[in-house]
Amino acid sequence: MKADGKTVKISVVIPARYSSTRFEGKPLADIAGMPMIRHVYERAKISKVATEVVVATDDVRIKECVEGFGGKAAMTSPKHQTGTDRIAEVAGKSDSDIIVNVQGDEPLLDPEMISEVVEPLFLDKTASVVTLMSKIGDPADFIDGANVKVVVDVNSNVLFMSRSPLPYPKTRQGYVAYKQIGIYAFRRDYLIRFASMEQTPLEIVEGVELLRVVENGHRLKAALTEHKTFSVDTPSDLAEVNRIMRKSGVAIK
Repeated sequence: MKADGKTVKISVVIPARYSSTRFEGKPLADIAGMPMIRHVYERAKISKVATEVVVATDDVRIKECVEGFGGKAAMTSPKHQTGTDRIAEVAGKSDSDIIVNVQGDEPLLDPEMISEVVEPLFLDKTASVVTLMSKIGDPADFIDGANVKVVVDVNSNVLFMSRSPLPYPKTRQGYVAYKQIGIYAFRRDYLIRFASMEQTPLEIVEGVELLRVVENGHRLKAALTEHKTFSVDTPSDLAEVNRIMRKSGVAIK
């Protein structure tokens, strides 16, 4: 993409680790005949804005899998606490202007979502980090603590994010609730700065990493997407994604 006549390099980095308390080996789990990490990688490659796609991992099995299907992978430290720390290590060795964090457990990712999350960085030169959000239609999603609810101001700056149901519907007039989608876009320099910050109290309490941005008084933008996705956190989620793909008859868009 270009901005002010200059080419802007955008790297999509997919953090993927083998060890997981809920689902060990998740990136290599089979979905419609292919490992999950390949579904995510191939969908990201279709993006119209991505200059490159890289899997950031601490496990040689994942690296070999990615390289086996012709993808690009980078080994990172096994000491990282979060996926953002992992992509920050890759960003430190990159000359990209924008780094997009796409979770490795999003096999139904729509490539258009990558365009949606980077667009605010082109429209607002003062913005440094953007997260995607979508409208909540199912009441069960509103009360589910696994879904991070997002509250924004009139300019789509994030005021707060919480696993609790927010905002409270005292009145239904004009009521809309949003949930966070795990795709983030950072300007490279801010990402490296973010990774060097200490974790913040609300970030730790809520288990929501990007609250670190808000708690440090920095702006966090939210971009709305209409696309639906489905993250795989457990073996039962994997079974559901396989069912969805069998029903659609399409493994990769």
